[in-house]
Amino acid sequence: MRLEMADPKGLIRESYRIEGIGAEECRSIFLDWALSLPAGTATDRALKRLIAEYSPVAPDHPMTGVLREGLASAPTPRRRGGAGGRRS
Repeated sequence: MRLEMADPKGLIRESYRIEGIGAEECRSIFLDWALSLPAGTATDRALKRLIAEYSPVAPDHPMTGVLREGLASAPTPRRRGGAGGRRS
């Protein structure tokens, strides 16, 4: 997944540029990021891409921790049942 697809508005990128940002602000930005992802985006893939991009250069940044928490608690994709599961 391309970085632009994982962070379409650049919210995560910008969070790494804010000096003195704390975990609470990172969680708020993370929520905005999650809500702004296009429908159908695989959240776990996007999180893995963001972690691969930013974790090596900023392992102790609060956003890195938030991204890892998000990946750990990402819901497992499931097949939708009923008519919604049969539509393509």
